[in-house]
Amino acid sequence: MKYRHAILIVFAVIIFDQLLKFYIKTHFYYGQEIFVIGHWFRLHFIENEGMAFGMRINDAATGKLILTLFRLAAVIFGFYLLKAIIKKGYTKGAVICGSLILAGALGNLLDSMFYGMIFTDSSFHIARTAQFGKGYAPFLHGRVVDMLYFPIINLPMPRWVPFVGGSDFVFFEPVFNIADASISIGVLTLVFFQKRLIHKHASRNIHDTHDAPPQVLDNPLNNN
Repeated sequence: MKYRHAILIVFAVIIFDQLLKFYIKTHFYYGQEIFVIGHWFRLHFIENEGMAFGMRINDAATGKLILTLFRLAAVIFGFYLLKAIIKKGYTKGAVICGSLILAGALGNLLDSMFYGMIFTDSSFHIARTAQFGKGYAPFLHGRVVDMLYFPIINLPMPRWVPFVGGSDFVFFEPVFNIADASISIGVLTLVFFQKRLIHKHASRNIHDTHDAPPQVLDNPLNNN
């Protein structure tokens, strides 16, 4: 698999991710929810300051800046690593997984870097595009847009159940986006199929043998 093919996967994920985020950001009130398929697939608009699936590490501006800079460094290293595993002849599956992880990281990084500069705040009204640099937050302090919500199971828990008794059990509760899903698919596929994916492709070794000088084989008829 060639490097340009991997880059095409990265850009395809980013395009779909950013188009959906842009639509949600400019058409939904914060917290607005619509049902897409039954009650188990919904679009629910939220924003988060931190990591995937709405997790946070710190609400302070310093924490946000550190997280964004970490994402930036991870994306830069990700492009280098993706090119390296392609050059070393790893399997197509490993390259695709690496491309998905990189695309997801870059998709959320774009939110953190630029969304605060190009959108107005969504707290009390539907956001609008703003003059560049006149949005709700400075460079590197934007919030990540999430909208995919899959509460497939929603059951009341009996009161005798420890810790969660008397409350509703929801699976899957976190709200996420296409970038989060891309990262999760790439990581989980590598984890569950690592024996098949994390190795160099056999065709690479066959190709290498063609570069070796030809060996002269003894003709059995010459022994007579």
